[in-house]
Amino acid sequence: METFPGAHRPLYEVKANLFKGMAHPVRVRVLEILSATPDVSVTDLISDMGVEASRLSQHLSVLRTHHLVVSERRGSQVFYRLAYPRVAELLATAKMLLGEVLEATQQQLLTAEWAAADSQKTGSTSTS
Repeated sequence: METFPGAHRPLYEVKANLFKGMAHPVRVRVLEILSATPDVSVTDLISDMGVEASRLSQHLSVLRTHHLVVSERRGSQVFYRLAYPRVAELLATAKMLLGEVLEATQQQLLTAEWAAADSQKTGSTSTS
């Protein structure tokens, strides 16, 4: 069984835990914002996202716990940045995957519509 270096749990469990850390739209949005800029203040995150400070604080705490972001205090401001550049790559890969899934789903719907239309044509001509 493959394990994560330094962990006593199988790698698949560690991976699942990483995804749990990302498993909320607010956290994904924070990561997207941080992917687009080197670092962002909490004040700017609150303004950009339109969420309450306490709610954002909870989500930032989860992201820190899962080692996805790091914070730095500068004077009275706290700034966040991605802990690892690969977090941005992971988000980009997820976006591409979702695009592929959506495209495949749309193709399946079109195929089903065509089959239903053909069935109606065949059914209406055979009953005449």
